[in-house]
Amino acid sequence: MTPVRTALVIGGGIAGPVTALALRKAGIDATVYEAHPGDLDGGAALTVAPNGLNALEVVGAGEAVRAAGRPIPGMAMGDGAGNRFAEFAGLPGLPPSHVMARADLNRALHDHAVDRGIKIEYGKRLTGAEETAGGVTARFGDGTTATADVLVGADGIRSTVRALIDPDAPGPEYTGLIGIGGFASGGGVAPDPDVMYFAFGARAFLGYWWMPDGRVAWFSNVPEPDAATAFASRTTPPAEWLERLRGLHADDVPGNALLQHSRAEDLFVLGGIEIMPRVPHWHRGRMVLVGDSAHAPSPSSGQGASLAIESALELARCLRDLPEPSAAFTAYENLRRPRVEAIAAAAAQTNKEKSAGGPAGPVEPERMFGFVQRFRVDWDERVAG
Repeated sequence: MTPVRTALVIGGGIAGPVTALALRKAGIDATVYEAHPGDLDGGAALTVAPNGLNALEVVGAGEAVRAAGRPIPGMAMGDGAGNRFAEFAGLPGLPPSHVMARADLNRALHDHAVDRGIKIEYGKRLTGAEETAGGVTARFGDGTTATADVLVGADGIRSTVRALIDPDAPGPEYTGLIGIGGFASGGGVAPDPDVMYFAFGARAFLGYWWMPDGRVAWFSNVPEPDAATAFASRTTPPAEWLERLRGLHADDVPGNALLQHSRAEDLFVLGGIEIMPRVPHWHRGRMVLVGDSAHAPSPSSGQGASLAIESALELARCLRDLPEPSAAFTAYENLRRPRVEAIAAAAAQTNKEKSAGGPAGPVEPERMFGFVQRFRVDWDERVAG
């Protein structure tokens, strides 16, 4: 059979450029089509875990991504009274996780992809696609089209490609938590720069870490059972949210101090936190999903970006070794689905613990994080059909 030589990658966030880089490494020419008119910006901070960093090394982007953030090897977990019940300095033999702004990660990946010869076209919002025996043609909102051997949907949690593959596919699902983040300064809180802290407060969950400029970055997850209320929260003025958070964390250490030294103009309100429930069909014909379009776990996993990066490489390996798209896509899904669904289930349990005030049992770092962070994509191993 004729091997896949060209690909259309829909979506220019995290998964898109990495997919194009991995496909290029597999001998497939890929172009990225992004709906927005320019580089993606905005968004909160995120973590690229050791498994994600190891995968980025395969496509040569590890150094660029590490330079966009800073390492935080350690983690500490406690309650709102300041008591610690778990602390560890990372898993032995693994690089530290790196924390960075989403916009900085996007920029680093885009710049690296362009430097490696990947073409990224902006202002290309996908509106439809038609398959033929020998290829697939994408239609964009500006009236243009593009044709290649396969089409990869890296277009996020509200994926257009997912609906083209399966019109009955599920959409995003609300987790029961609202996400808000911000920065504090001058609050007398001096966290260890090598540790990310997680505090299960009496009424809300708080995570925080030191920034190189002396500020403390923080995020709060607020339980909210009503999805409509959660999504409407995005329109609540930041000043009102700040006062509400000060009340929710009034009895928490160091939540009270952090919020007293935070400003409304430094808040970002994510609103209702969403995940992707199980997606029944990851591919059809010459179209396939990668990243959040297929598997978006809760941010509680700390793995959204890293899993997307892993999947991009695994998809490229399958297309490299299995010449027929359907066989390649089936092998790819079989490789990825058990792992991403296990991580999503663990993150869902963490969300319940955030609402309940803390984990029910002891925290064992190797058990909790080992199978996730020790995973490596073996690029040199051949994929069996």
